[in-house]
Amino acid sequence: QVHLVESGGGLVQAGGSLTLSCIPSGRTFSTYVMGWFRQAPGNEREFVATISWSGDSTYYGDSVKGRFTISRGNAKNTVYLQMKSLKPEDTAVYHCAAKVGRGSDVYTRPIAYDYWGQGTQVTVSS
Repeated sequence: QVHLVESGGGLVQAGGSLTLSCIPSGRTFSTYVMGWFRQAPGNEREFVATISWSGDSTYYGDSVKGRFTISRGNAKNTVYLQMKSLKPEDTAVYHCAAKVGRGSDVYTRPIAYDYWGQGTQVTVSS
């Protein structure tokens, strides 16, 4: 079992920046593909970004390309989401997710992931 804890959310003005962190605990010796998803009230969970275990493959949702950057920390299963040029439509609860995997695999569908964090709220004011 892996527990994922997100942090770094908050209230920011449009055009501002935030960096989210996801720190795992538990079965962290396995290799994981990591992803970020978000969900706004009344909406389905939306893919944001994913990074392979190796770190050499990343993939982003169309709505965040060029503004968000996903990366892994020195502790390999730690993952960050750097968000720039934030827009009010980025307002959502952001969830970190992990899937057992290795190499350069990445996944964009929520159903592919094995573990989820509780989420951190990001609110962007206009």
